Amino acid sequence: MAKAIHSMIRVLDEARSVEFYRRAFGLEIADRFDFPDFVLVYLRNADADFEVELTVNKGRTTPYDLGDGYGHIAFAVADLEAEHARFTEEGLMPRKIVAFERDGALLARFFFVEDPDGYKIEVLQAHGRYR
Repeated sequence: MAKAIHSMIRVLDEARSVEFYRRAFGLEIADRFDFPDFVLVYLRNADADFEVELTVNKGRTTPYDLGDGYGHIAFAVADLEAEHARFTEEGLMPRKIVAFERDGALLARFFFVEDPDGYKIEVLQAHGRYR
């Protein structure tokens, strides 16, 4: 059986990205590997083994073109309103909370936020299949 272990994104500024993911989701550095041309930084928190892998290419000075293929990564939280308020207080500029229904029943409640490199992140209320 396969197990999802991480999702990798390329970032321009390691410190800025590490700080964003710490403030937004409580992710801390689990491992950091410095290679001659790039750095790999693995972030996680105590709630899950799944990690966000930041790849920092040394010498890169221009932002990455995210193109039209990238979707998003998602995090489930216990109290969506409290997290939205906290994100707002932290200056992380979350978008408004949205409710998404299917066949007259609540499928999901969520908001989106962008990290410093423009990656979209969905923050979902833990509910139903999103737990």
